[in-house]
Amino acid sequence: MVKVLQVASRWLARYTSHFIIGIAVLTFFVPGIFDWVKGNIQTAILGFIMLTMGLTLSTDDFKVLLNRPLDIFIGACAQFILMPLIAYTLVHVFHLDRQLAIGILLVGCCPGGVSSNIMSYLCHGDVAFSVGMTCASTLLAPLMTPLLMQLTAGEIVEIDTVGMFVNILIVTIIPVGIGAMLNYIYSRRKEFSTLQSVMPGFSVLGLACIVGGVISAVYDRLIANSWEVFLWIFFVVLCHNSLGYLLGYTTGRLCHFSTAKKRTISIEVGMQNAGLATNLASNFFLATNPLSVVPCAISCVWHSISGTILAGLFRARDERKMSQGNDDSR
Repeated sequence: MVKVLQVASRWLARYTSHFIIGIAVLTFFVPGIFDWVKGNIQTAILGFIMLTMGLTLSTDDFKVLLNRPLDIFIGACAQFILMPLIAYTLVHVFHLDRQLAIGILLVGCCPGGVSSNIMSYLCHGDVAFSVGMTCASTLLAPLMTPLLMQLTAGEIVEIDTVGMFVNILIVTIIPVGIGAMLNYIYSRRKEFSTLQSVMPGFSVLGLACIVGGVISAVYDRLIANSWEVFLWIFFVVLCHNSLGYLLGYTTGRLCHFSTAKKRTISIEVGMQNAGLATNLASNFFLATNPLSVVPCAISCVWHSISGTILAGLFRARDERKMSQGNDDSR
């Protein structure tokens, strides 16, 4: 049974984007299937996803924050300056409706995504740097996300900064802290290593449930607003995500980072914790601005797809260079 779970977990981790797209399509045709994912249940699922992240963190991962403070500082600044700024610019350039603007700004103000570490590994990036950036942005999120939302969205909607702080603390810092503590205490036990090996799969299942729940919640309104609205939102999400990758990589070049570090900061900046954005939109804006969750849900799906594509392009570039090197040596 354990081996089956491990194989399933590896498959889900490898084909995250495919699985989430499948769930999204299924929910679109059977919208009631994830009606139960809302409110406290959605919060609990996101907390579980963050717990799985904490279970993989060791003391060495936290030492990166102390051993490479300049790298982490640059990464955190890029994360919390570029993505909110890009979101704010897109909202005003495209004159987005208030509800859609709230969703895009939420995604921009959230910390880096959990799966960015996997993408950094796949593209031969600096995995330690990736984990350090994810840790730093997650730890800063309770303060930075409400503050940045107040700065970028405060003029169009009332922001409950204290409520957001508490919510983010509950669904990110506490679960990550518990997971890291369990890893510290039980890391040498074989049973714990087995548990860690199946956690990525459960994390993907949790993210899929959140996406399905959001689609179920906004299905009627999304249909009423036609496919044009969906495609428009997707275009803005695509621009936000792509510019994040581009400007993240540019930041690495300006700071004279190695190739591995440039790839990592590109992925870390571009991939946001859209699951957290979805949860915040559901808890704080759904009642008065129901469509605000749609950009967050689309980001959940698209960031997984684009991250996989970008990691594949980076990896293909390495293979092409290696192939050219072998040809030259003949």
